Amino acid sequence: MHSPESVRTGGHRLDWAIKPEPFKIYPDLPVVSLPRDFPMPELDTLAAISTAATGTAALDFERLAALLFFTAGVTKRSSYPGGGVMYFRAAPSTGALYQTEVYLVAGAVDGLAAGIYHFSPGDFALRRLREGDFRGALAIAAAEEDLAERPATLVMTAIYWRNTWKYQARGYRHLFWDSGSMLANLLASATALGLDARAVTGFVDLEVNGLLGLDAEKEGALLLVPVGAAGRSAPASPVVVAISPSIIPLSSSEVDYPILRDAYANSSLETESEVQAWREGAIRRKEREGVPIGLPAPRREAGRGLAETIMARGSTREFSGAAIDADDLSAALWHASRGWPADVPSRLVDLYVSVHAVEGIERGAYAYDRDAHALDLVRRGDFRREAVFLCLEQPLGGMSSATVFFLADLGAVLEAFGNRGYRAANLEAGLIGGRLYLAAYAQRFGATGLTFYDRDVVDFFAPHAAGKDALFVTAVGRSVKGVARSPAPMQITRSS
Repeated sequence: MHSPESVRTGGHRLDWAIKPEPFKIYPDLPVVSLPRDFPMPELDTLAAISTAATGTAALDFERLAALLFFTAGVTKRSSYPGGGVMYFRAAPSTGALYQTEVYLVAGAVDGLAAGIYHFSPGDFALRRLREGDFRGALAIAAAEEDLAERPATLVMTAIYWRNTWKYQARGYRHLFWDSGSMLANLLASATALGLDARAVTGFVDLEVNGLLGLDAEKEGALLLVPVGAAGRSAPASPVVVAISPSIIPLSSSEVDYPILRDAYANSSLETESEVQAWREGAIRRKEREGVPIGLPAPRREAGRGLAETIMARGSTREFSGAAIDADDLSAALWHASRGWPADVPSRLVDLYVSVHAVEGIERGAYAYDRDAHALDLVRRGDFRREAVFLCLEQPLGGMSSATVFFLADLGAVLEAFGNRGYRAANLEAGLIGGRLYLAAYAQRFGATGLTFYDRDVVDFFAPHAAGKDALFVTAVGRSVKGVARSPAPMQITRSS
């Protein structure tokens, strides 16, 4: 947890000499270039992020390329003096460190041989780790026969050092925030491309990590996303032998954070029966309190397609303090907080909002009621200064039009789901935060993710938030024009 005392006395300094490289590189694996002539997810952004991905389109090589690009691809490059290059990705990441990697377990993708692949966003290519159809092995590890019937499953993993270099053991939270934000892009893109997709959060970690050939001391699987309409079940998988492909080191040296590795291990599932039992858990919910303030009916379209929104997206570096409309906030909250197709219930996370400049809504602190689509007033007042303090004293937290805080009753979550419930709650917070990004940019204002003083956030929203824990923060609002020149977008080929 962060507190004013811990931040001021922490003493951690960034060692730029060992900053991790931005891409994981397998130098010896066979390369399969992805097509750059892929279909665009043109569906309106708001519809894409709040509509379940239940399409029936076939998953071919071109649609797969589109999914990967708009989920984890490099959308922009910016050069710096001295030859440095900054790579901007489709989805946001804490500190722009992009520790989330994407792997593909493919069996029935038109135009791609069955196998297990690593997605390399740097050169927009796949590198084959294993030949053959391993969907059955993945289905066993997830205790989900459905995975053997889907054309492919995307697996999100995290390289710990790429985030802990800056954030130390607190990076454990960031693994799930960032994969959740990436999941928001993936589900929205699947919807816009007519593909079926859902999230699978329960699986035997050791088996999935072994299937991908990961060094479990440095990288771990976080999430499975089966994609495409169900078809004939995969044949029996080839024997899964241990592999250890050569990888170019990210740094000349690394610092280990055992607390993070222990947290991952203590929330792992060890057998298929344990996965099934965990999946059957249920979450207790608390009754809401407060004075409801109805929000306008959410607009269903923003007039900006998903592809355009993702290409325009970037974390806002400075807010102007100018107001957005109640309609803007209404649409962002409603579309971002709809349920998500997964093997666990949604609504593990509650949204609280510090409203600073929203035309039609009084300034104050609120709890968002999803069912009534209303704001429950916690207290009236202009809380810009308080929001700055809560967000680690970063001006972005108070200069926004509204700052959204994600809290959860972790006691109830852990009772229902065990330690793995902590993963699920942070993943959902990241997903909703990612959707807020998309909803904001679709409506042509900005967003950024922030960190925070944990206990102070809960105290600020007390007594409504009593017993909960802070998980994540996303601020939305009007950006200052001309603060930074946007990097040129990557060139992609439009296909029907």
